[in-house]
Amino acid sequence: MLTVRKAIPEDALYIIEFQIKMAWETEKISLDRDTVTRGVNAVFSDPHKGEYYVTETDGRIVASLLITFEWSDWRNCNVWWFQSVYVMPEYRRKGIFRKMYTHIRDKATGLDIAGLRLYVETANKRAMKTYESLGMSSGHYNFYEWMRK
Repeated sequence: MLTVRKAIPEDALYIIEFQIKMAWETEKISLDRDTVTRGVNAVFSDPHKGEYYVTETDGRIVASLLITFEWSDWRNCNVWWFQSVYVMPEYRRKGIFRKMYTHIRDKATGLDIAGLRLYVETANKRAMKTYESLGMSSGHYNFYEWMRK
């Protein structure tokens, strides 16, 4: 049975490992474990930074994601961003992200949240199909960034 729940600090080791694996899988980037550890723990220390959610099955954490908040002055409320989504490879294509997405969407529906957003690596067609099957659209914005190396 799959259970989605808000993560607790004791889940940090799983989340850290998932982030390191995701960076390598998606972009072939080797993340510094100490930096990721501080970053994940910063979220648990300051709830204004975001909230982690995990999915468990048979007492094992198999997926995690981070929700961050973007203030929308157009809507006078927050937009929630899905970030750092990771599902263990052997559990992919089993409806885990769908369950997590539905859990978060249902929570947002009961609050004053304008909507849900995420970004996806441009070559990740499988993920795009998943998001579209959930009723999400690619919208009318392009994404640009500047990131320190």
